[in-house]
Amino acid sequence: MDSKALAEQLVQTCLKRGADSAEVFLETGRELSIEVRKGEIETVQEAASQGIGFRIFAKGRMAFASCNDLSDTATASAIESAIRFAQQTTADPNNVLPDDKGLASVDGLYDPQIAKIPMEQKIELAKTVEKMAMQDSRITKSSGAGYSESESEVFIANSSGLSKTYKSSGCSFGVSVVAEKGEQKSSGGESCTRRFYADLKPPADIAAKAARKAYELLDPRMVKTQRASVVFDPDVAGAILGGILAAVNGERVLQEASFLGTRLNQKVASALVTLIDDGTRARGLASAPFDGEGVPTQKRAIIDRGILKGFMYNTIIARRARVRSTGNASRGGFASVPGIGAHNFYMAAGSSSRAEILAGTDRGLLLTEVTGYGINPVNGDFSGGASGFWIEAGKIAFPVKGLTIAGRADEILNGIDLVGNDFDWNRRTTAPTFRIREMQIGGE
Repeated sequence: MDSKALAEQLVQTCLKRGADSAEVFLETGRELSIEVRKGEIETVQEAASQGIGFRIFAKGRMAFASCNDLSDTATASAIESAIRFAQQTTADPNNVLPDDKGLASVDGLYDPQIAKIPMEQKIELAKTVEKMAMQDSRITKSSGAGYSESESEVFIANSSGLSKTYKSSGCSFGVSVVAEKGEQKSSGGESCTRRFYADLKPPADIAAKAARKAYELLDPRMVKTQRASVVFDPDVAGAILGGILAAVNGERVLQEASFLGTRLNQKVASALVTLIDDGTRARGLASAPFDGEGVPTQKRAIIDRGILKGFMYNTIIARRARVRSTGNASRGGFASVPGIGAHNFYMAAGSSSRAEILAGTDRGLLLTEVTGYGINPVNGDFSGGASGFWIEAGKIAFPVKGLTIAGRADEILNGIDLVGNDFDWNRRTTAPTFRIREMQIGGE
């Protein structure tokens, strides 16, 4: 029996065993991981996986069980466990399953060539990027390089008549190195992730950026505590976007645990800021024709030119909020229940080049590394450790480490006065270079 038919059959089995409604989430996959160091192979691991998750609804109660064995005995045991668990949970009239049988149109989710490329070629890619990074005389050590890939196929069926499937793939490679000068050590790493093997960047580009990240932060200086501009490199955009994502989670909004919860259709950011969640982007790393419970994905603006336009919901949380699911049910795999999460979440590109943003900054920080939690989704506070480069008169003056940056989300989002056009779709959550007019920078 094929996996789609099996998922449909198991839904009927759940109903026969006492469920009022049921969902079956079946997943199969394959993963490959290669690690090299100093030109030698350290590990090569390849594994296949499969599993099924069952969501059972009985008298308004919901329970979940899973298994990684597709045999009749194992699936029957998991179903029985879920039905037994449901007797112990609290009833909720909002415990329902989606019934939208549509599919979003998404191109470029699966690359059949990945599995056909010889293992030797993938190993050589990892060795090559490490060798190239080590060719820079300022680089003294390698922390290793690697290549990884995955393929998966998802099947969802439920008692509301849904039966959907899609196949996806992904691959990545990268390297991490160390630069030394006297007693100083500075590490830097870079990687590239794509849906299709042919879309991976040349290893020379990845090696050069990893080396540059390491040696450019040697001989850092300290600056005095002050208020100045902060230019966010795309590598650290998540420090801002991650907190916003958590704040537009519909469940947080219902719990009154979001600093954006009461600001729908209000101005929350600069007019230069448009934040988009797109599950339909061709070859997007987080694209899919449907979300973790079968609702079609979509492209939608969460913040449109500074105005908060919406929150993210899965089916159950949407029903509690008296709205419709936005197709944002997230799932960590067959062994987890649907949560809420973004797909490809990004800040729309602006009209400025990175060079123009730097040249237009009289004094400030080019932020390339940040530590800490970023924006707190509950109260909007922001703080974190910071490293990068000090800007004077529109030019990079010297590297800096050991700084802190702090502010409030309202001040930060409304303070964005320049947005770049230098996009790289290397992450699910991304942004071009952007500048915040002024932030508190803690130094000496």
